Amino acid sequence: MAHQASTHSSYLNVDAIWSRVGVARLLQVAFACATLSLVVHRAGYSAPYGVFCMCVWCVCCAVSAFIISCELTRLHGCMRGISWGDFTATFAMLATLASLTAAIVYPVYFAQLACYPIGCEVRDFRLAASVFAALLVVAYVVEVGLTRARPGQVTSYMATVPGLLKVVQAYAACIIFGALANESQYRRFAATQWCVAVYSFCFVVTVAIIILSVAGRTGMLRCPFERCVVTFTVLAVLMYMSAAVIWPVFCFDSKYGSAQRPQHCPRGRCPWDSQLVVTVFTHVNLLLYIADLVYSQRLRFTSRP
Repeated sequence: MAHQASTHSSYLNVDAIWSRVGVARLLQVAFACATLSLVVHRAGYSAPYGVFCMCVWCVCCAVSAFIISCELTRLHGCMRGISWGDFTATFAMLATLASLTAAIVYPVYFAQLACYPIGCEVRDFRLAASVFAALLVVAYVVEVGLTRARPGQVTSYMATVPGLLKVVQAYAACIIFGALANESQYRRFAATQWCVAVYSFCFVVTVAIIILSVAGRTGMLRCPFERCVVTFTVLAVLMYMSAAVIWPVFCFDSKYGSAQRPQHCPRGRCPWDSQLVVTVFTHVNLLLYIADLVYSQRLRFTSRP
């Protein structure tokens, strides 16, 4: 009987829950549930940005709970066609970025210190929801820090700094695409259309690298995976350098655009604002790809005997 009890108890991986990473994931579910409860109960939300925040918190809560369940029951060992380490590292980084965006957007549009006109009770609930949303970000940052690969450690690609940077690059590209779709007027010049082609090409290849890593299909490439990734990163740096020069010139030079924001440009639908967002995140992504290339070379050198 004792042998049967020990056999049955081994089905549950309790250590995965009480480890530092497990505690961080439990806190993620707790903070996401608290944020959702406060918003649904009294804080409220509206408009597309409110729906975005709710979607982020719902997805974070659901996926984190799924990961905890799989770790506890060892169900992830039965999953074929997925690299569990790459999947959890990718989601942790993506959830960090998405929850950070929601933690900024919700207070900006909904939270306020004065009671008028929403009432003190609603104000208190919105402030509390903002606090728990910030704590959710901290919980995901802790997981990323705990699971990030250390020098000389054999681990999943997406847990390394270049792998995590791939997620940030794809997320920044999504922000660029959102700004491009918001009256950016990129079709006016062939040069700005080239910039859009740069953003699209780099985004597609970056996402393909993430998918291949998560699916455990990096061996499908005829060349070594690391060499293919470094080659693409070099190409992405060169292409983003061209976009970082071309886009500001054709948007803010007086010959082609406007160096200052037009006075009668409606907020939320102003091409100048969208062009500025694209400019900022173009340079952000350029720096991310440069950092990616530097860290990829460091990993390459340290991996040699």
